[in-house]
Amino acid sequence: MTGTVVGTSNPQPAEANAVLDRRAPADPPRAKASGGRLRALDGLRLVAALMVAAYHYGGRGGAVTQAWGASPAHQFPTLHSWFAYGCLGVQVFFVISGFVICMSGWGRPLRSFFASRASRLLPAYWAAVILVTAVFALPVVAYQALSPSDTLVNLTMLQMPLGVDRVLGVCWTLWAEIRFYALFALCVVLPGANRRRVILFCAGWTLAAAVAQGAKQPLLDIVLMPEYAPFFIGGVGLYLVHRDRRDAYAWGIVAVSWLIGQHYAVRDLWHSPSVHAFSYRSSYVIILIVTFGFLAVAAIALGLLSRVDWRWLTVAGALTYPFYLVHEHLGWVVIDVLHQRLGIPSYGTFLLTVAVMLLLAWLLHRYVEQWLTPRLRTALSRPRAQPGRSQH
Repeated sequence: MTGTVVGTSNPQPAEANAVLDRRAPADPPRAKASGGRLRALDGLRLVAALMVAAYHYGGRGGAVTQAWGASPAHQFPTLHSWFAYGCLGVQVFFVISGFVICMSGWGRPLRSFFASRASRLLPAYWAAVILVTAVFALPVVAYQALSPSDTLVNLTMLQMPLGVDRVLGVCWTLWAEIRFYALFALCVVLPGANRRRVILFCAGWTLAAAVAQGAKQPLLDIVLMPEYAPFFIGGVGLYLVHRDRRDAYAWGIVAVSWLIGQHYAVRDLWHSPSVHAFSYRSSYVIILIVTFGFLAVAAIALGLLSRVDWRWLTVAGALTYPFYLVHEHLGWVVIDVLHQRLGIPSYGTFLLTVAVMLLLAWLLHRYVEQWLTPRLRTALSRPRAQPGRSQH
């Protein structure tokens, strides 16, 4: 499965495999000034995170209404209908994740890939779970903390399949990410990443996800994630484009993923106009935002945004994950203090809350991630000690 067919009497399969196994250029175009880092991708991460924050602060009802003391629709009479589209930042994140995970897993052994992912996700996540639990346990905070048992389960990142209440509302997206990592690790990283194997992975997952959708079997839905698979797969396809912009297979993967992805986004987020709904989303705008996510990553993959190479974007990219983890629930607490107790107007409260969450994200990055991430990566990457040989 990893090479062209050699020594066969039938030239057609060998020819087909040779096309599928055609190697991409050894040195795909990258941002030179940043030492290979695609800083525009860091900027896009921050944009997606701010989209989600806008949705959580002003684009929906529910608990955020308690934070504002009134419906966000009244706080932001013009913008709340636009904030409602911010939830699509998650789909943009998934496209970015597909690109980054394929880049990260290429040429890496399974142990190194696992160590990289675990050390990237866990330190800030553990800190966020502990911090949100501690803040919600304060008597002056209106929100109720989970039980000690449920909080401990949350530290595993497996609370979703175990049916345990979540400390962090956004952790459902991490559960999707973990399943993607597992599929990619088993199908691509473990046997060794190459172009042919990645293409077969994308094609196989696309077909299997469509079958799962039709079969309506809960187990298949959990494993194959039909509604999110197109975004991860599209990102993987865009990394193949990054390696070789003339790769027709890669462009085909991206096109099919976009077609299926916009379908799921519209299906899940569109509804007919109703006076009982908090907000109304246009199917056309949903499609446009999904298209923006694919096109933005495509522009980065093709090197069209190589000039976007400002150093501060690296910092922005580093802050995105801790910001994403803490912004929702702790943001509600900050909104309550700034708006209801200090009387700061809605728009000022919104901007100040984002600024406070970014500052908190910087503190988590500086004092948790920079300290714990390299140590955890080293511990997980260290080869297992060989048992001592008996002396004769």
